[in-house]
Amino acid sequence: MPRFAANLSMMFNEVPFLDRFALAAKAGFKGVEFLFPYEHPAAEIAARLKDNDLQQVLFNAPAGDFAKGERGMAAIPGKQAAFRDSIKLALDYATALACPRLHIMAGLKPEGVAHDTLTAVYGANLAYAAEECAKASVKPIIEPINQRDIPGFFLNTTDQAAAIIAAIGPEKLGLQFDLYHCQITEGDVVKRVEKHLPLIAHMQVADTPGRNEPGTGEVNWPFVFKTIDALGFRGWIGCEYRPAGETLAGLSWFAPYIE
Repeated sequence: MPRFAANLSMMFNEVPFLDRFALAAKAGFKGVEFLFPYEHPAAEIAARLKDNDLQQVLFNAPAGDFAKGERGMAAIPGKQAAFRDSIKLALDYATALACPRLHIMAGLKPEGVAHDTLTAVYGANLAYAAEECAKASVKPIIEPINQRDIPGFFLNTTDQAAAIIAAIGPEKLGLQFDLYHCQITEGDVVKRVEKHLPLIAHMQVADTPGRNEPGTGEVNWPFVFKTIDALGFRGWIGCEYRPAGETLAGLSWFAPYIE
C-alpha cells in the first residue's frame, strides 16, 4: 500500500507551522515533509516529530533567497561557495531530524549562459553534494519541475534528470518524481514511473491542473496509486498540494490508505 507523507508547507495551513505536526498525525499520516526548516531550530522540529510519532522523510536544501524568486543554486555559476555552505547547513538539519533524503533545487537559468555551462556547474555541485550526503547517510535527490509553475527552471523532464543521475551514479543521487510536474510537462505518468522506477527515491502528488488534492482534477488517482504499488515502489509519496478548502475536509481521498 502506498505510504503518504503530509507536506506541512502546503497542508494544515490553518495553524502555525509547528502545530501542523500534531494535525498531520491526528489525520493518520506517519511521515511528513516540508520545503524548508531553517526558520525554526532543528531541536524544536525534532521534538514535534518525536511527540507525534512522525518520520521526517524529506526537505529541501537552502535554495537561495526564495522570497525574492530564487529557486535553487545547484546549476548557477558563481554560486558554488554558497551552494557548499547550503549543503552543510542542510545536513546539520537532516542529522538532527533523522531525515534520509534531501531535495536539491537546480535553480533558474540565467540569461546569456550556455546550457552546457549550466550542466557542468550542476554536475560538479551535485557530485560534491553526493559525497557530503553519503557521509551523513543521506540520499540527495533532484526534481524536474514544469515551466508553468516555475518558468526558467533548469531541470524539466524525467529523462533529463535520469541522464544527470546516470552521470553522477544512481547509488549516489536519486530522482524525486513529482507526478504533478510530470503530468504537466510530459504526461503518461504511469509509464514514466515504470521507466524510471530504479532511480526514484521519493514521489510527490497533486492533481492537475489546479495543484489541489487528488480527486479534484483530471487524473485517475486510484488507478495511478494501485499501479505504482504493483510496480513495487515502497518509498514515500509526499502530498505536495494546495488544499482546495480546509485541509481535513479534503482528505477523503486519503482514507483508504491510512494504516
